[in-house]
Amino acid sequence: MFDKLEDILVRFEEIMNELNDPSVVNDQERFKKLMKEQNDLTPIVEAYKAYKQAKQDVEDSLAILDLESDEDMRELAKEELNDAKSRIEDLEQQMKILLLPKDPNDDKNIVVEIRAGAGGDEAALFAAELFRMYSHYAETQRWKIELVNMDDTGIGGMKEVEFMVKGKGAYSLMKYESGVHRVQRVPETESGGRIHTSTATVAVIPEAEEVDIKIDEKDIRIDVMRASGNGGQCVNTTDSAVRLTHYPTGIVIYSQTEKSQIQNREKAFALLRAKLYDIELQKAHDAEADARRSQIGTGDRSEKIRTYNFPQGRVTDHRIGLTLYKLDKIMNGDIQEIIDGCIAADQAAKLAQVNEN
Repeated sequence: MFDKLEDILVRFEEIMNELNDPSVVNDQERFKKLMKEQNDLTPIVEAYKAYKQAKQDVEDSLAILDLESDEDMRELAKEELNDAKSRIEDLEQQMKILLLPKDPNDDKNIVVEIRAGAGGDEAALFAAELFRMYSHYAETQRWKIELVNMDDTGIGGMKEVEFMVKGKGAYSLMKYESGVHRVQRVPETESGGRIHTSTATVAVIPEAEEVDIKIDEKDIRIDVMRASGNGGQCVNTTDSAVRLTHYPTGIVIYSQTEKSQIQNREKAFALLRAKLYDIELQKAHDAEADARRSQIGTGDRSEKIRTYNFPQGRVTDHRIGLTLYKLDKIMNGDIQEIIDGCIAADQAAKLAQVNEN
């Protein structure tokens, strides 16, 4: 591990020197690439430098204890020694985590699909609440949400909704939301006061660039039509909605949220690229089934991952055994504690796998 850290430190210093080179500054593509590499390496380099400093503090404290006879000075040296040893342990764990292979999709924007599952109107209402929950969470992260398609029920529910989330690290955090979400509560329409269970599925897909996925024009049928539903004055007056049909996979994309046909077309193609990219990712995951099962949030999307129990005001994430009694805050977008728990569990599983190998 330490040989690798030394190599990273050398590479970091090389990057810093290159960034000060006027010829590199004038080459914007090269400059951006180096800046990204610098940003990626900075947390590891800072942790390693802090580790080396803590090791030096241990040596200094031991030297004082060997030479110093004054009891007050010896006590200070002992405190510094214990503190430095504690920092070394923490930093070693931190560096192991930072050296874990990074998911190449972590920095990407995402496409999120929420679909009402079992439960009829109640499931559609829950799907709409999940959409609002993620919208509020995106606001806290300063991410931008762009609606692609929505099929509403007319009573506040959503049979399905597809939207893009654009912002730094969107996939790295939101990928843990993929799976089946279950709600337990008494529907407003239920006179008997019985608790019903409904579900909604969430799929989080990394956005694919054109370089990631090439789409052959002969594999696509493009239809334009008038938008329907709630869309303002352009609904049913202009052919702004776009439907893409991808013959090889049978995937159909419908985009109608923008007034411009060009903008809807761009969104539709972005969503299609993401879905085709996701198919490739799923194939790769299936080929590495054991590794996939050991990770949190990248497994089977039919897996029930979380239960929202309204009568008890609790939310339970079944993957990590975490239960929180703050359902109102969570439904309002306060999901960071759950995501942090998933990240910690994922890192622990990966570290265990590294140690086994």
